[in-house]
Amino acid sequence: MNASDLFVKALENEGVEYIFGIPGEENLAFLEAIANSEKIRLILTRHEQAAGFMAATYGRLTGKTGVCLSTLGPGATNFVTAAAYAQLGGMPMLMITGQKPIKSSKQGRFQIIDVVDMMRPITKYTHQIASADNIPSRVREAFRLAEEEKPGATHLEFPEDIAEEESGQIPIPSSQARRPTPEEKSIRLAIDRLEAARSPILIIGAGANRKITSRNLLDFIERTRIPFVTTQLGKGVVDERHPLFVGNAALSSGDFVHRAIEAADVIVNVGHDVIEKPPFFMQHGGAEVIHVSFRSAEVDPVYFPQIEVVGDIANALMRLTRGIKPQRHWDHARMLTIRAAAEQHIAASERDDRFPIYPQRLVAEVRKAMPSDGIVALDNGIYKLWFARNYKAHTPNSVLLDNALATMGAGMPSAMTARLVYPERKVLAVCGDGGFMMNSQEMETAVRLGLNLTVLIMRDDAYGMIRWKQANMGLKDFGLTYGNPDFTVYARSYGAHGHRVGSAAELGPLLAHCLDTPGVHLIDCPVDYSENDAILNRQIRDLSAEI
Repeated sequence: MNASDLFVKALENEGVEYIFGIPGEENLAFLEAIANSEKIRLILTRHEQAAGFMAATYGRLTGKTGVCLSTLGPGATNFVTAAAYAQLGGMPMLMITGQKPIKSSKQGRFQIIDVVDMMRPITKYTHQIASADNIPSRVREAFRLAEEEKPGATHLEFPEDIAEEESGQIPIPSSQARRPTPEEKSIRLAIDRLEAARSPILIIGAGANRKITSRNLLDFIERTRIPFVTTQLGKGVVDERHPLFVGNAALSSGDFVHRAIEAADVIVNVGHDVIEKPPFFMQHGGAEVIHVSFRSAEVDPVYFPQIEVVGDIANALMRLTRGIKPQRHWDHARMLTIRAAAEQHIAASERDDRFPIYPQRLVAEVRKAMPSDGIVALDNGIYKLWFARNYKAHTPNSVLLDNALATMGAGMPSAMTARLVYPERKVLAVCGDGGFMMNSQEMETAVRLGLNLTVLIMRDDAYGMIRWKQANMGLKDFGLTYGNPDFTVYARSYGAHGHRVGSAAELGPLLAHCLDTPGVHLIDCPVDYSENDAILNRQIRDLSAEI
């Protein structure tokens, strides 16, 4: 069959539902093959970066490879940030880019750069397809590697002349990779050390954020009654309303969560990934660490675990749960005292009525408005720390937070994908004004797709996080403020609904209205970050005095 048809058949064989992107003239034969597919839907975006974010988020939510498409040259280079986003964040994604004919071309080097070489440092696999007959094997390999632990980005370049070749090949059946299981010796060592511990604690990280892991983690917690904390990318793996949940390590150090970790003599670190800021620093003679992850630990001066349980995390947790005997001598009183005191301080700050709204009040209003299975897709800014710290996630991947590449501009595209994957769930994008404007053109895409989506813009007319750090360093306020459009008018120009918050009390009812009303809604909410330091320092100081 035609090579483009063969490529699309191979994608269908892998279960692809959507291809996000912007085709170019080099992709027209491939575009025609997509048009003839009864299984794959093209999601045309307004920028390739947004398409890449959408494909990566599809991979994060489903565990299956998200696919995005661009032409050569500038289209392909616009995928770079999204590739790094998927690669660092552990999201399976395949990028397909076009290229000029490689056998004979009359256009010289027009628009041609070495895209395969460009993608090599930021993908798990990148390859130029030089023969139609190679398509089935290359597609299968790209999907296999994208989904294999740790998941990440892959890339295939599909030249224009190859796309029009004929081939007698057929797609290669997809297969389910077998994950290695941990050694029995390491399981036994971990159990023995835990049973001998005085005050163990569990830390849930990025690598634990997989569908099958959540159930096994909860079983382990319920059997042992060991308190747990999460990293930013571990939020929601276990319901954070659980009485043994201590908190999220949103800050680098000094917060109440770190005090709880310091009270432990053994730390079970599940799914640790070095792309995240460490929730604790090891010291010689300090707490011992049991590393439970798909891969062995990357050792450095602040992380050198004494016991490693390497292999499938879900399998490891199941076997640990079956083998361990909860101990009467375990003492978690200090950890739970810290948690109780912290919750009182957080609850007090969430009642702040000042306006422009304070971020902790905004987080509380969002939590009240969102159902348990509602999805909040966060862009990147200082508000991300408040959501990580104060917003309790009830289900896995209900807070789409990026603490890996931590790129701006991904919030709204991620929310759009969440709505496509889960049309029955309420979805909210939370963006700073800076991050929103980086991909605001995708409002048109959301309206065209008929999505029911709410976008909450936290407006401070500045790159607030950097401005805050600039002030902390004692530097003059310079180079980080800007103007904004009237966001309500801007939303309406795309056919969306525009709203503005006038007081702290207005936000909750407005959120409820937007989430319950069909269509794309944009909420302009002025926010005040001026007391970030004061509030945090006061809470940390008062907590330290209490505990």
